[in-house]
Amino acid sequence: MRAGKTKSHYLLGEADLPGIDLLPRLWARARLRVTVCDRYDLAAAGLFVALLVLVLVTYDSYAISNDEEVQQRYGELIVSYYASGYSDRALFHYVNLYLYGGLFDIVAVLTERALPMIDAYTIRHLLCAATGIGGIAAAWATARLVAGPRAGAIAAFALAACGPWYGSMFNHTKDIPFAAAMMGAVYVLLRLARDLPRPRQRDVVFFGLLLGAALGIRVLGLLLVGYVGLAILMRVQQWRAGPMRDNLSYFAQSVIALSPAFLIGYVLMLAGWPWAALAPLNPVRGLLDFGGFHYHISTLLNGQVYEMANVPRWYVPAYLLFKLPLVLVAGVGIALLSIARPGPAAQTAPNRRAETLLLMTIAIFPVICEVIVRGPAFTGLRHFLFVVPVFAVLTGVGFDGLLSQWSARRVWLAQSLGAAVALALAWNVGMLIRLHPYQYLFYNPLVGGLEGAAGRYVTDYWVNIMPEAVDDLEAFVGRLDEAHPSGHRYTVAVCGERLPFEKEANARLQWTEDWKKAEFFIAPTHMNCDRALDGTVISTIARLGVKIGVVKDRRALVRPALAGAE
Repeated sequence: MRAGKTKSHYLLGEADLPGIDLLPRLWARARLRVTVCDRYDLAAAGLFVALLVLVLVTYDSYAISNDEEVQQRYGELIVSYYASGYSDRALFHYVNLYLYGGLFDIVAVLTERALPMIDAYTIRHLLCAATGIGGIAAAWATARLVAGPRAGAIAAFALAACGPWYGSMFNHTKDIPFAAAMMGAVYVLLRLARDLPRPRQRDVVFFGLLLGAALGIRVLGLLLVGYVGLAILMRVQQWRAGPMRDNLSYFAQSVIALSPAFLIGYVLMLAGWPWAALAPLNPVRGLLDFGGFHYHISTLLNGQVYEMANVPRWYVPAYLLFKLPLVLVAGVGIALLSIARPGPAAQTAPNRRAETLLLMTIAIFPVICEVIVRGPAFTGLRHFLFVVPVFAVLTGVGFDGLLSQWSARRVWLAQSLGAAVALALAWNVGMLIRLHPYQYLFYNPLVGGLEGAAGRYVTDYWVNIMPEAVDDLEAFVGRLDEAHPSGHRYTVAVCGERLPFEKEANARLQWTEDWKKAEFFIAPTHMNCDRALDGTVISTIARLGVKIGVVKDRRALVRPALAGAE
């Protein structure tokens, strides 16, 4: 070894080695950094790598959801509006999407035009999955900020193994990006709050971008403005004991320091939501209109069918309770108890209790508002997916606090709890594997799982069975051709949207809107849609022993009628 150079110099890349030794030096540096990383951070890093691989391997297993076609078209209309110099105003008359921002749709359309060799909906699914992983990363970072690496790892694994989240990551292209932006903004907000009234400018800019991203997708991003006020109040020291003038000065300085974030967010919102720029109060109007807007859509709750305008007040709380894994439900409960009775972890980390209270408010407040005003609700918890990452953060914080408390008294009990949490998460992962690619159909044991929920709660509303059903039908038609070659094109009725079918089907299968003359029928079992037409069942799509969709052969029923008509 050269004089004056220690082994650590070489490991850190400080030695004057020839270029041929570059890879060994980089490998040595990486190994050194890994050895000093926390094991929980390494576990989280491994999770993110695994999620990226899963997305690339499985993204084409997920169907185009019912809403994606109109959202894609909305993005195209917004791009045309800007490209025409604001003269093409068709987007302001396109169904009710003026109530939403189209930021994700704009990004998807621009990406499609930059990469024309890739199908538009493949791009949407990959981008949506990427934001879903981003939401998991934001939950990890938030829990880690509040309670440390162990809490972060628990939160990340809890959200990744949550069926309603993972199963929606590919084709809920408005809900998942919005939820990810909201969670990211909450993380940066907690960082900002710790530095008030003089926050770091970098965090102010990041918060503004995430605020604008949320508002550019859905008007409910306005909730973040209220959360800013709560965060400032949380940081006011000795509110009652200190002079009122000092408290008001602190509040005012904090608001002024954060004002650039609001400006950035407002500009980005207008870019993604052009309708909001037509009048200053349009965002507020959009929020009010959205709360009172109702389609003639039916939904299920405990076996009863309701119009979306008439669902009981407990609709959303019930779906959160039944669809979230029990480990999340338990973790949130433990976090709530930790606020009421803080343990040693809260005493050693003075911010922890206040930040946990803020997170609990962020998670529960939108649900309480829904219960009070009874806004539109259908498709289960879809419109409230944005609170799920916060629940995952609370799960990490709650279990971490309990583990810390028990470790100081009964090590064996803490070890048993850690093993139980790990086993619960592993069980969730196993369920998601068995449900693939219908993870969003997950129901927890409180309602008997998917078997207990079938016929009583929302199942395959989005007709995610389409790829599997079409594959089964194509295989059936292939066998028919082997026996009796005809080259005949078969008509297919679909209890769902036309585009998802046509994106999957080959030239032998032709979509028809005339159900009575359809030779085949594809339908999910949700709301008994499979019973809408008779026929011989030639394929059943099932998971966990529960039938979620069928393919029916109707040729024997329709061909005599067709022959008579001829």
